[in-house]
Amino acid sequence: MTLRIVVDTNAADAPFEQVRAQISEQARSGRLPVGYRLPTVRGLAEELGLAANTVAKAYRALESDGVIETRGRNGTFVAAAGDAAERRAAEAAQAYADQAVRLGLSRSAALAAAENAVRAAYAK
Repeated sequence: MTLRIVVDTNAADAPFEQVRAQISEQARSGRLPVGYRLPTVRGLAEELGLAANTVAKAYRALESDGVIETRGRNGTFVAAAGDAAERRAAEAAQAYADQAVRLGLSRSAALAAAENAVRAAYAK
């Protein structure tokens, strides 16, 4: 197994987002197994021809999402992403439900708004 990332300079998404999305997808699909050691920020930046800050920003977002974990000087590794992603989605859904209740939305209106948002997000 090898990390494979392609950055398209003509794409609408910023390079850091392309790196983040590709690592996330590979980790969630199992192509990068839990415990897989990722390249250093500088190493990956050099390999991809990007600035180190670009890769660092992608790694920070991935760590925030629970996809990767940094173990200090030992490196950066793929975490148990599925569990973290599901937990974060549940937290976001709960926050949305609480807000919908505070706004006085009916259950059907809240569900319709959520469905529309999900549909729009997956259409991107």
